[in-house]
Amino acid sequence: MTRREALALAWGAVLGLAGAAAAAQNYAPESLARWFRFEWKASGAKLTGYLYNQTNRAAARMQLLIEGLDGSGKVTRKTTTWVLGGVPPNNRAYFEATVPKAASYRVSVLSFEWLDESDGRRRW
Repeated sequence: MTRREALALAWGAVLGLAGAAAAAQNYAPESLARWFRFEWKASGAKLTGYLYNQTNRAAARMQLLIEGLDGSGKVTRKTTTWVLGGVPPNNRAYFEATVPKAASYRVSVLSFEWLDESDGRRRW
C-alpha cells in the first residue's frame, strides 16, 4: 500500500466516524423525562434502582449520570454507571452504582441509542 492509499484510507475512516457522530441525536431533558423515568434509592455508598422505558422502542448502551447534591441543591460530585443489557420497550432495567456520600442525589440519562425493533440494530 502506498502512502497516498494509506492516507486516503485513514481520511475515509475519519469522515466515517464524523458522520456517525453527527448522526447521533441530542435530546432535551424534557424529552428524556417523557421517555424514561427512574425509581431509585440510596443506601450507604450504593445507589440502586430501575430505569423505566416508556416507549415502544428498545434503548441500548444507556449511561446514567448520578449527581451528588449538598443541602442547597448544588452539585458536589458526579459519577456515571451503565444500564447493563439495555431497556426493552415498555419495560424496565435494573442499575446500581457506588456513590460518594451526599445530602441527596439526582439521576439522569447521559447517553443512549435507540434500537430498531425488527433486528436489534442501532437506529440513527
